[in-house]
Amino acid sequence: MTSVTAAAESASKTAPSSKKPRRFLRGEEITAWWFVLPSFALLLIFVFYPMLQAFVISFQNYNLVGSTRSFIGLDNYKSLVTDRDFLASLRHSFHFAIVVIPIQTAISLGLALLIQKKFKLTGLFRTLYFIPVVISTAVAATVFKLIYNKEFGILNNVLKTLHLPTTNFLSNPDTAMNGVIMLGIWKGVGFFMIIFLAGLNNIPQDLYEAARVDGATKIQQFFRITLPLLNRTTAFVVIMTTIDAIKLSGLVFVLTSGGPNGATETAVYYIYKMAFQQMQMGYGTAAAFILFAIVLAISLVQMRLFRNAEH
Repeated sequence: MTSVTAAAESASKTAPSSKKPRRFLRGEEITAWWFVLPSFALLLIFVFYPMLQAFVISFQNYNLVGSTRSFIGLDNYKSLVTDRDFLASLRHSFHFAIVVIPIQTAISLGLALLIQKKFKLTGLFRTLYFIPVVISTAVAATVFKLIYNKEFGILNNVLKTLHLPTTNFLSNPDTAMNGVIMLGIWKGVGFFMIIFLAGLNNIPQDLYEAARVDGATKIQQFFRITLPLLNRTTAFVVIMTTIDAIKLSGLVFVLTSGGPNGATETAVYYIYKMAFQQMQMGYGTAAAFILFAIVLAISLVQMRLFRNAEH
């Protein structure tokens, strides 16, 4: 009995001390929620609620001119599936993405490899390569619009010097998208260069030293060490480039306004045109959700592929 009593007394003494950490952790959790609450409230008010409202509008015939609404079910989505202009805008967006993704990723990685090594002008080159990222989209598009000009543009002056035929790149449906692509690559390559540089700096140098001892060449080191260890960084770059490419709109808006003859009209520009120029908000919102579903599906597939490659 004495041993049982002693055990009970010791248990009663230790019980409060065991409850104290739980109370402390619960207090920390409540404090953390108070810090998170303002951000969550902002997201709820300015992101999630508008998305829910937009989803509801996509099932309506909503005209901004007369502010008339009527529920039409899936009619907007059915019309978009057979809308030639919308399907053409999707093709233009995917054309831009398919060209930009590999070229921009390769250039970004190449520049990161060049500036990774320390020398006197490393900081200068990093700054020069990153300047296009911080330049306003409107300013960059305006400058390129002048460069592409047939009469006094720099590009056509170079072609004249080389005795090659000149052309107005932005007025020709066959070359207008190429002009947008060059501007898009120039504008975004610096940001992803910094991302790749951070990934390269996280690779242990001991691996390269061991590879050199084993007689591995630079190319072998790149394909056996650098690329495999940059898998997660590459996945991030490719996914973000894909999203940015498919939702391209700002450059098109300033550079070509979707022309000539709709040759550069991307999906996002089409959504803007339907919603705010033709005032068909329900139709434009439905197009936006179709584009959202496409981008989400592509991103999930890319994440799965990169995860499998990593394993």
